[in-house]
Amino acid sequence: MRHTYTAEQWLPYSIERVFAFFADPENLPRLMPAWQKARIEEAVFAPPPPLPNVPRIPGVAAGAGTRMTISFRPFPFSPVRVPWDAEITEFTWFEHFCDVQHRGPFAYWRHCHRLESQSRDSTPGTLLRDVVEYELPLGPLGDLANTLFVSGQMRSIFAYRQKRTIELLPRTVR
Repeated sequence: MRHTYTAEQWLPYSIERVFAFFADPENLPRLMPAWQKARIEEAVFAPPPPLPNVPRIPGVAAGAGTRMTISFRPFPFSPVRVPWDAEITEFTWFEHFCDVQHRGPFAYWRHCHRLESQSRDSTPGTLLRDVVEYELPLGPLGDLANTLFVSGQMRSIFAYRQKRTIELLPRTVR
């Protein structure tokens, strides 16, 4: 059965800055818990479409068609690494991008990062909304695993990502 997880975070930064941060694949391992020792094993980048009348955004942006393999430890002190092959399938500057898993721990995975400019208390900023659709392998056993611990892990992982985003985003080039 497919499950959906949604997380939202408001950030006091421009949509251009937030989008550039999340569209740079080098930031992905930095957003994962340190015990996972995540690393990019291989990447084939497809450049995003050019931005008319907008200065070049600093850093790398992975456009639709970019394929990456990352690996990580599935639990602390694990001697094995889990590979994850993903592809960015949608990319619209300053609006959203989505990636899908081709090989990895899930039977199905689609993660979309959606952004919108939003002010709070007269402070301009960006609302980041992560929507993950996922399905675990093993049918009913996977659904039981989701109920028992995977849904809690999703909350924990995204809470960590949000904390790291607050730490890392101020250090990025403006």
